[in-house]
Amino acid sequence: MDYLTIALPKGKLFDKSVKVLAKVGYAADNVVEDSRKLVITNEETKVKFIIVKTMDLPTYVEYGAADIGIIGKDVLLEQRKDVYELLDMGYGKCHLMMAVPAARVLPNIMDYTHMRVATKYPNSAVEFFDKMGMQMEIVKLNGSIELAPIVGLSELIVDIVETGTTIRENNLKEVATVYPSSARLIANKVSFKLQHQRIKKLVRDLKKVLKEEAQP
Repeated sequence: MDYLTIALPKGKLFDKSVKVLAKVGYAADNVVEDSRKLVITNEETKVKFIIVKTMDLPTYVEYGAADIGIIGKDVLLEQRKDVYELLDMGYGKCHLMMAVPAARVLPNIMDYTHMRVATKYPNSAVEFFDKMGMQMEIVKLNGSIELAPIVGLSELIVDIVETGTTIRENNLKEVATVYPSSARLIANKVSFKLQHQRIKKLVRDLKKVLKEEAQP
């Protein structure tokens, strides 16, 4: 049997993904986020795990370095990689939103047209504003998006939030939702054909476990 290589994302989805996969028989010793080992193998079940940065994970899957992976829908929508999306895992829920300083909230969303937007998600932001018919100046940042309007780099931001605590602590107010997001199981298109039965069984087993976990 060929190995099935699974890409796991560093960050908020890591621990839950490891636990869920273990419940369906996909586990290996020392699968930890800060592992010094780049590839972790379970010879008995023929599974390999690679632990990669969140924004790199879809690339590993698209090019076949990993057969499958777990990643947020927000990253999939932003990067638009050529992969199969197999399953909404249902955890890691958050949403991409537009926020402005609380003191600068305007009556209508169209009132923000032609303003400068700071975001880690330029493709998603452009698509959202284009659909609204709003011309905006997009500034791509890699971190501390909330800082941009505070220091005058931008008038507003487009960013991912879970609870909204961080934006409230920085006196920002959400004024529009771009899209919701949650963890998704994705597959390389060639791997999906070559290991079709194994991957399909994994999807069925994951659905069962996730359904059981969702029950009160």
